[in-house]
Amino acid sequence: MRVGIDGASLAMSETGKLTLIAIGGNAVQPRADRAEIVATFAEKAAAALAHDGDFSMSHLYATPAYPVGIGNEFVNAAIALHSLMDPDDILQVLHDLERHAGRIRTKRWGPRPIDLDLVSLGNVILPDVTTFNFWRDMPLADQQTTWPTETILPHPRVQDRGFVLIPLSDVAPDWVHPVSGLTVRQMRDALRPDQLDGIKRIDVETS
Repeated sequence: MRVGIDGASLAMSETGKLTLIAIGGNAVQPRADRAEIVATFAEKAAAALAHDGDFSMSHLYATPAYPVGIGNEFVNAAIALHSLMDPDDILQVLHDLERHAGRIRTKRWGPRPIDLDLVSLGNVILPDVTTFNFWRDMPLADQQTTWPTETILPHPRVQDRGFVLIPLSDVAPDWVHPVSGLTVRQMRDALRPDQLDGIKRIDVETS
């Protein structure tokens, strides 16, 4: 594992598609325990998905609860790896890990011990650009009550979320969004200041 490095070298691997995963959790106290859970499940996800066993993990970040009012601040991170698995199989692995951590999906965007989101798989767009754009452009109020029944890639909210883009900037700053054509770094730099407020790096060691 490599921590907090530029993931551009990973993008050149021939052992599968560059796979970006966002990780977070807020249902555990204190913050140090949340950080440990996020780091542990980042490594579990990488062990299950990385074809060559190599992965890059971001620093850990404390981020305000999103949406506001759902509990403790989050600890967020991201990992970059290469996988030969298809998107649905990757998602199955991630959901199994969430269940192992005790997550029960009863409410969208509720408190959770761990959240593992597949952000992207190479330059794959699923199911198609039109459907992707529909979910990307959905108003916030509708996002809270409506979610897709099919896999959408890249994650339709990645360009809006500082708590995803800042960790991704540690591990894959040059990954190019296959629809917008923007890199992670460019998407991060385009965020409004309020989308970055309160995001702070946690200076702890990950194993």
